Amino acid sequence: MRRAVCPGSFDPITNGHLDIIQRASKLYDVVHVAVMINQSKKGLFTVDERIELIREVTADFGNVEVESFHGLLVDFCKQREIPAIVKGLRAVSDFDYELQMAQMNNGLSGVETLFVPTNPTYSFLSSSLVKEVATWGGDVSHLLPPPVHAALMGRLGKP
Repeated sequence: MRRAVCPGSFDPITNGHLDIIQRASKLYDVVHVAVMINQSKKGLFTVDERIELIREVTADFGNVEVESFHGLLVDFCKQREIPAIVKGLRAVSDFDYELQMAQMNNGLSGVETLFVPTNPTYSFLSSSLVKEVATWGGDVSHLLPPPVHAALMGRLGKP
């Protein structure tokens, strides 16, 4: 069985994230979405809320499993016998950082990283930017799956 992981904080999951997960789900039998727990960051959504939102918006894919993890991604992979990490790349700046991570992960455990170029429609998109724009009243509905947009507006107290 071919398995891969798509890791991230997903606070919240955007259409860009969803595009990468969907594309990975067509290439692998099982795609694990690993929601990172970062104790030093206060997220807008709890880890459990993020997991539920991701499960909701990926349910139609049929082969996505969502869970949280804390620690090294390669340990998550080893524990689940996942040989590949799938990462979306938006720009050259992403590549510089992600290449270093991929080389470190491979050196630590032999896990391979596959880079998927982001759909140009989402090349500028980040969860942080979406939250900032939404906080100031900008329309981000086209950047998020509908249930995620509703949750974000509710969390921000926006109509």
